[in-house]
Amino acid sequence: MINHQQHIKHLLTACLLGCVFLLACENDVNDVKALGKKIPAVEEGKNIESFLSQNGRIGAKLTAPVLLRYQGDSARKTEFPNSLFVEFYDDSMKVESKLSAKYGRYLQNESKVYLRDQVVIYNIKGDTLYCDELYWDQNLAQFFTATPVTLIQSYPYKQKGRYANGFRSNQDLTDITFFNIQPGSFAIVPDSTFNQ
Repeated sequence: MINHQQHIKHLLTACLLGCVFLLACENDVNDVKALGKKIPAVEEGKNIESFLSQNGRIGAKLTAPVLLRYQGDSARKTEFPNSLFVEFYDDSMKVESKLSAKYGRYLQNESKVYLRDQVVIYNIKGDTLYCDELYWDQNLAQFFTATPVTLIQSYPYKQKGRYANGFRSNQDLTDITFFNIQPGSFAIVPDSTFNQ
Protein backbone atom coordinates (compact mmCIF):
# COMPACT_ATOMS: atom_id res chain seq x y z
CA MET A 1 0.00 0.00 0.00
CA ILE A 2 2.88 2.32 0.63
CA ASN A 3 4.12 1.83 -2.89
CA HIS A 4 0.69 2.65 -4.22
CA GLN A 5 0.52 5.89 -2.16
CA GLN A 6 4.05 6.91 -3.22
CA HIS A 7 3.12 6.23 -6.81
CA ILE A 8 0.06 8.52 -6.50
CA LYS A 9 2.20 11.25 -4.81
CA HIS A 10 4.76 11.10 -7.62
CA LEU A 11 2.02 11.24 -10.22
CA LEU A 12 0.38 14.28 -8.56
CA THR A 13 3.76 16.01 -8.21
CA ALA A 14 4.51 15.39 -11.89
CA CYS A 15 1.09 16.77 -12.91
CA LEU A 16 1.51 19.89 -10.78
CA LEU A 17 5.01 20.56 -12.15
CA GLY A 18 3.74 20.03 -15.68
CA CYS A 19 0.96 22.58 -15.11
CA VAL A 20 3.50 25.09 -13.76
CA PHE A 21 5.71 24.65 -16.83
CA LEU A 22 2.75 25.01 -19.17
CA LEU A 23 1.67 28.21 -17.48
CA ALA A 24 5.21 29.60 -17.50
CA CYS A 25 5.79 28.94 -21.21
CA GLU A 26 3.63 31.54 -22.88
CA ASN A 27 4.76 32.71 -26.35
CA ASP A 28 3.52 35.66 -28.35
CA VAL A 29 2.20 34.46 -31.72
CA ASN A 30 3.99 37.34 -33.52
CA ASP A 31 7.31 36.40 -31.88
CA VAL A 32 6.93 32.81 -33.06
CA LYS A 33 6.07 33.94 -36.62
CA ALA A 34 9.08 36.29 -36.66
CA LEU A 35 11.43 33.36 -35.98
CA GLY A 36 10.62 31.87 -39.39
CA LYS A 37 11.13 35.06 -41.40
CA LYS A 38 14.35 35.80 -43.19
CA ILE A 39 15.82 39.17 -42.38
CA PRO A 40 17.85 40.51 -45.29
CA ALA A 41 21.44 41.48 -44.61
CA VAL A 42 22.09 45.22 -44.75
CA GLU A 43 25.40 46.71 -45.82
CA GLU A 44 26.02 50.34 -44.86
CA GLY A 45 28.39 52.78 -46.54
CA LYS A 46 29.22 56.35 -45.60
CA ASN A 47 30.43 59.29 -47.71
CA ILE A 48 29.69 57.50 -50.97
CA GLU A 49 31.14 58.63 -54.29
CA SER A 50 30.25 56.40 -57.21
CA PHE A 51 30.52 56.69 -60.99
CA LEU A 52 27.70 55.16 -63.00
CA SER A 53 28.50 53.80 -66.42
CA GLN A 54 26.53 52.24 -69.22
CA ASN A 55 27.88 50.62 -72.38
CA GLY A 56 31.44 51.47 -71.32
CA ARG A 57 30.72 55.20 -70.93
CA ILE A 58 30.63 57.09 -67.65
CA GLY A 59 27.23 58.75 -67.53
CA ALA A 60 26.96 60.11 -63.99
CA LYS A 61 28.65 60.69 -60.66
CA LEU A 62 26.65 60.05 -57.49
CA THR A 63 27.55 61.31 -54.01
CA ALA A 64 25.64 60.55 -50.81
CA PRO A 65 26.35 60.67 -47.08
CA VAL A 66 24.81 57.21 -46.42
CA LEU A 67 24.07 54.14 -48.56
CA LEU A 68 22.12 51.10 -47.35
CA ARG A 69 22.26 47.98 -49.55
CA TYR A 70 19.78 45.18 -48.81
CA GLN A 71 20.85 41.67 -49.84
CA GLY A 72 19.10 38.35 -49.92
CA ASP A 73 15.58 39.17 -51.04
CA SER A 74 14.22 38.88 -54.57
CA ALA A 75 13.96 42.65 -55.10
CA ARG A 76 17.47 43.75 -54.20
CA LYS A 77 17.61 47.44 -53.52
CA THR A 78 19.89 50.22 -52.45
CA GLU A 79 18.66 53.18 -50.39
CA PHE A 80 20.02 56.67 -49.88
CA PRO A 81 18.06 57.73 -46.76
CA ASN A 82 19.92 60.99 -46.04
CA SER A 83 20.00 62.67 -49.49
CA LEU A 84 21.92 62.19 -52.70
CA PHE A 85 23.41 64.37 -55.44
CA VAL A 86 24.06 63.31 -59.06
CA GLU A 87 25.95 64.99 -61.90
CA PHE A 88 25.04 63.71 -65.38
CA TYR A 89 27.69 63.87 -68.13
CA ASP A 90 27.43 64.17 -71.89
CA ASP A 91 29.62 62.15 -74.30
CA SER A 92 32.53 64.60 -73.76
CA MET A 93 32.38 64.09 -69.94
CA LYS A 94 31.03 67.63 -69.44
CA VAL A 95 28.28 68.14 -66.87
CA GLU A 96 24.94 68.52 -68.66
CA SER A 97 22.60 68.42 -65.66
CA LYS A 98 22.51 67.93 -61.89
CA LEU A 99 19.98 66.33 -59.57
CA SER A 100 19.43 66.41 -55.82
CA ALA A 101 16.87 64.74 -53.53
CA LYS A 102 16.51 64.03 -49.85
CA TYR A 103 15.76 60.31 -50.43
CA GLY A 104 16.54 57.81 -53.15
CA ARG A 105 16.04 54.08 -53.74
CA TYR A 106 17.70 52.12 -56.55
CA LEU A 107 15.86 49.01 -57.73
CA GLN A 108 18.59 46.93 -59.29
CA ASN A 109 16.29 44.44 -61.05
CA GLU A 110 14.51 47.30 -62.87
CA SER A 111 17.49 49.67 -63.40
CA LYS A 112 15.35 52.49 -62.01
CA VAL A 113 15.88 55.01 -59.24
CA TYR A 114 12.97 56.34 -57.20
CA LEU A 115 13.55 59.84 -55.75
CA ARG A 116 11.40 61.83 -53.36
CA ASP A 117 11.39 64.80 -51.00
CA GLN A 118 12.51 68.07 -52.59
CA VAL A 119 13.68 66.68 -55.92
CA VAL A 120 15.49 69.32 -58.00
CA ILE A 121 16.99 68.93 -61.49
CA TYR A 122 18.81 71.70 -63.33
CA ASN A 123 20.73 71.82 -66.59
CA ILE A 124 23.67 73.91 -67.81
CA LYS A 125 21.30 76.47 -69.41
CA GLY A 126 19.85 77.19 -65.97
CA ASP A 127 16.46 75.52 -66.45
CA THR A 128 15.34 74.05 -63.12
CA LEU A 129 12.62 71.51 -62.45
CA TYR A 130 11.08 70.93 -58.99
CA CYS A 131 8.87 68.03 -57.88
CA ASP A 132 8.07 65.90 -54.84
CA GLU A 133 8.80 62.53 -56.42
CA LEU A 134 10.46 61.31 -59.57
CA TYR A 135 11.78 58.19 -61.31
CA TRP A 136 15.02 57.97 -63.25
CA ASP A 137 15.16 55.16 -65.80
CA GLN A 138 18.85 54.37 -66.17
CA ASN A 139 18.40 52.32 -69.37
CA LEU A 140 16.41 55.02 -71.19
CA ALA A 141 18.33 57.94 -69.57
CA GLN A 142 14.99 59.60 -68.78
CA PHE A 143 13.19 61.20 -65.85
CA PHE A 144 9.44 60.77 -65.36
CA THR A 145 6.71 61.35 -62.79
CA ALA A 146 2.93 61.51 -62.52
CA THR A 147 3.05 64.15 -59.76
CA PRO A 148 2.96 67.97 -60.05
CA VAL A 149 6.09 69.61 -61.45
CA THR A 150 7.27 73.19 -61.62
CA LEU A 151 9.77 74.32 -64.24
CA ILE A 152 11.71 77.56 -64.16
CA GLN A 153 13.10 78.32 -67.59
CA SER A 154 16.03 80.67 -68.04
CA TYR A 155 15.91 81.14 -71.83
CA PRO A 156 15.24 83.67 -73.25
CA TYR A 157 14.35 85.13 -69.83
CA LYS A 158 13.33 83.63 -66.51
CA GLN A 159 9.76 82.32 -66.40
CA LYS A 160 8.06 80.20 -63.80
CA GLY A 161 4.87 78.15 -64.00
CA ARG A 162 3.32 74.98 -62.64
CA TYR A 163 2.96 73.09 -65.84
CA ALA A 164 1.44 69.72 -65.22
CA ASN A 165 0.71 66.71 -63.10
CA GLY A 166 3.45 64.69 -64.71
CA PHE A 167 6.22 64.81 -67.27
CA ARG A 168 8.86 62.78 -69.09
CA SER A 169 12.24 64.19 -70.07
CA ASN A 170 15.73 63.31 -71.14
CA GLN A 171 18.51 63.85 -68.57
CA ASP A 172 19.48 67.36 -69.69
CA LEU A 173 15.88 68.69 -69.74
CA THR A 174 16.04 69.64 -73.43
CA ASP A 175 13.25 67.30 -74.56
CA ILE A 176 10.33 67.55 -72.09
CA THR A 177 6.81 66.22 -72.51
CA PHE A 178 4.24 67.43 -69.94
CA PHE A 179 1.11 65.45 -69.03
CA ASN A 180 -2.21 66.73 -67.65
CA ILE A 181 -1.29 70.37 -68.25
CA GLN A 182 -2.99 72.63 -65.72
CA PRO A 183 -5.05 75.72 -66.65
CA GLY A 184 -3.04 78.92 -66.36
CA SER A 185 0.25 77.17 -67.08
CA PHE A 186 2.55 78.51 -69.71
CA ALA A 187 5.71 77.54 -71.50
CA ILE A 188 8.27 79.43 -73.53
CA VAL A 189 8.70 78.02 -77.00
CA PRO A 190 11.81 79.29 -78.80
CA ASP A 191 11.08 81.37 -81.89
CA SER A 192 12.78 79.84 -84.90
CA THR A 193 13.22 83.31 -86.44
CA PHE A 194 15.00 84.69 -83.36
CA ASN A 195 18.76 85.03 -83.92
CA GLN A 196 20.62 83.32 -81.10
